[in-house]
Amino acid sequence: MDVRAQISMVFHLDKCIGCHTCSIACKNIWTDRKGAEYMWWNNVETKPGTGYPTKWEDQSVYKGGWKKNFTGEISLRGSGKYKGLLNIFHNPHLPVIDDYYEPWTYKYTDLIESPEGDDQPTARPISLITGEPIDIKAGPNWDDDLSGTPDYARNDPNLASLSPAERDAMFQLERMAFFYLPRICNHCLNPACVASCPSGAIYKRGEDGVVLINQKVCRAWRMCVTACPYKKSYYNWHTGKSEKCILCYPRLEAGLAPACMHSCVGRIRYLGILLYDADKIKDAASANDDELISKQMNLILDPFDPEVIKDAKSNGVADTTINAAQYSPVYKFVKSWGLALPLHPEFRTLPMLFYVPPLLPVMASVTEQSKEQTEKFDSIAKVWNDKWLYDTSTEELWQNVERARFPLKYMANLLTGGDENSIKSVLKKLMAVRIHRRRVTVGDVSNQKADKVLSDVNLSSEMADAIYYLTSLAKFDDRFVIPPAHREQAIEMLEYTGDTRGSAGFGFKEKPSRIS
Repeated sequence: MDVRAQISMVFHLDKCIGCHTCSIACKNIWTDRKGAEYMWWNNVETKPGTGYPTKWEDQSVYKGGWKKNFTGEISLRGSGKYKGLLNIFHNPHLPVIDDYYEPWTYKYTDLIESPEGDDQPTARPISLITGEPIDIKAGPNWDDDLSGTPDYARNDPNLASLSPAERDAMFQLERMAFFYLPRICNHCLNPACVASCPSGAIYKRGEDGVVLINQKVCRAWRMCVTACPYKKSYYNWHTGKSEKCILCYPRLEAGLAPACMHSCVGRIRYLGILLYDADKIKDAASANDDELISKQMNLILDPFDPEVIKDAKSNGVADTTINAAQYSPVYKFVKSWGLALPLHPEFRTLPMLFYVPPLLPVMASVTEQSKEQTEKFDSIAKVWNDKWLYDTSTEELWQNVERARFPLKYMANLLTGGDENSIKSVLKKLMAVRIHRRRVTVGDVSNQKADKVLSDVNLSSEMADAIYYLTSLAKFDDRFVIPPAHREQAIEMLEYTGDTRGSAGFGFKEKPSRIS
């Protein structure tokens, strides 16, 4: 067992209000400069939607992430030692500026210095790249709130496996729903960007797993842009270097939360340390499609286990880091409660950003029979409150979860690689917590029914209360458990190969030693 520490995150999608405060906080600190105008290290997308850059999830276009071959081994889909050499001077899988958007400002002097006339002066949009006037055709959140056109939401790659009837039902006015998906770099355990870099500029910090790009070593081959399936590595056209989210590591080293998390209005974000077994990375990344989630979860170790603690200490993990892992909110969401899932695990990068899927208004989904019996909204509400939810059996309740406004298949395509049972399990737990808290706060649910609902999903009332607290009432220090940096003892490069060149997809090339 090779125990390492990894800074990890959880985003609770039911709490995101789509305000983009996180994106602006990141933009103001890190990408408000020449060459980085189009970069959004943190962005918030509307789902269903094509995202940023357009259709980033479609790897038949962008060739990102890893793929498993017939021998059971995995290789980079669109880059790597041989593919990268063939495409090193012409890479056909790179997103172009139109896949992002051409950043612009406005010529405000036209408003101030315009001569008197009969027409209202306007500020023309000016490209931040060429300095010439442009017609605005896209933006970083152009498809926000479904955008009202068929060009975005209906072209979501996650809809591809849904039947035409299921797709049409999602966009019927009475069933229409959407949710927000905030995204940053996942700081993966098996990062494709690290493995693809010909110059070895990208590395994973040994002390906390943050993935960084050494700007002095980067030679702008841009293989990392192709290799990252989440498209969170960007090319700075002014400096000629690649850049990406650094998880605000200077703030982490000072004990502060990253800017996007500190500024989050909905308080959807959680950050903490996870302990994992690096010996299992290759096995987890090479797992069969139906085992990807379970194998990734098996990587994460119990920070209270004496054997894990012993091996962590022998591997140079500080006592304060182990203590932080024991109080980590991420460990609770991911392992203790089983509520948080990785984004597109089929990319096989083992992302360390997990999402609690949105429960959304599943209780508003009613049967066709009840629709026929209720013609007015007030009567629907009466049936819902009196009959549908709280006076029904748990079997009917779980069927109600399956009839959510978002098809389980859609959510499974997004968060479990197509495994609908894993999504169903999480939604049942979230529903059970709601019913339990309804019993506590309103009192119109019987103890027998609430206890039965909790037992069905293997939750106790104490666990349900803990989930409710960390979701709804958690204080700042409960959401962000950041260990001291210990930079004097840091293991400097997780992908170390003996020199500063080269990289590896799976953990260390050789056993790290403590730096004195």
